[in-house]
Amino acid sequence: MASDMADDTLRLLILGAHPDDAEFHAGGLAAIYRSLGHEVRMISLTNGAAGHHWRSPEELVELRRAEAAAAGAIIGATYLTWDHPDGELLPTLEVRRQVIREIRTFQPDLLLTHRTCDYHPDHRAVGQVVQDASFMVIVPHIVPEVPALRTDAVVAYMRDVFTKPTPLDGDVVIDIGPQIETIVDMLCCHRSQVFEWLPYTEHKEDQVPEDETERRVWVRDWYLRLSRQFADRYRQQLIATYGETRGSQIEHAEVYEISEYAAPLDEATRQRLFAFLP
Repeated sequence: MASDMADDTLRLLILGAHPDDAEFHAGGLAAIYRSLGHEVRMISLTNGAAGHHWRSPEELVELRRAEAAAAGAIIGATYLTWDHPDGELLPTLEVRRQVIREIRTFQPDLLLTHRTCDYHPDHRAVGQVVQDASFMVIVPHIVPEVPALRTDAVVAYMRDVFTKPTPLDGDVVIDIGPQIETIVDMLCCHRSQVFEWLPYTEHKEDQVPEDETERRVWVRDWYLRLSRQFADRYRQQLIATYGETRGSQIEHAEVYEISEYAAPLDEATRQRLFAFLP
């Protein structure tokens, strides 16, 4: 266990590349952790300034910081937005040191991040810098101004659809059906993204409804279409976790691959971090 907390409260740290990455990829697990009274901190390493087609970068930085904070407030989680330029993140020593400081300070039991094979260079950079920081958090002479941890956190990669050079392993699969409405509420906080930027990138600007209620339905349908594929792809893992009857019926799942470069997920740790699973 990375933290030295005396009670049963766990600490979940989600390191994403952009505001909205944490809830899009791991909003279900974050909501579950908060419902159980655990502490959740979501961080965007970049400022989100590049994610728009007509808003200025200066406007977007402040807007996306506010949107992220509002999304975190939906579940009572802390949501921080760092200042690295969007679209230009690199796994430098400076960023690695910042991540090491964050891990040592927050002392997460479970850390979620992107894989190093991903379409977006910022996602790849975050995954690489977390991998590079994983062992170093226990090395006292690295970033010596912050006391080194005695034990690393368990690090898990968030779900993605990429298959080359290797597809995501389904080491942990979670039914997020009960959390769907909460996830949608969080995503709807990111108005500049789900109603403006993402439709633009998909050439669907003309499909965004004007009415607020209809907009939420539209985002919900979009998220469900994307999320359903993970339950289908990892059906056997869901059946192994939840049993034949429930596992066959689960429609939406979050999937996590455990990093080989941090603490292992042995059976005792699995039961502690994912005690809500059957």
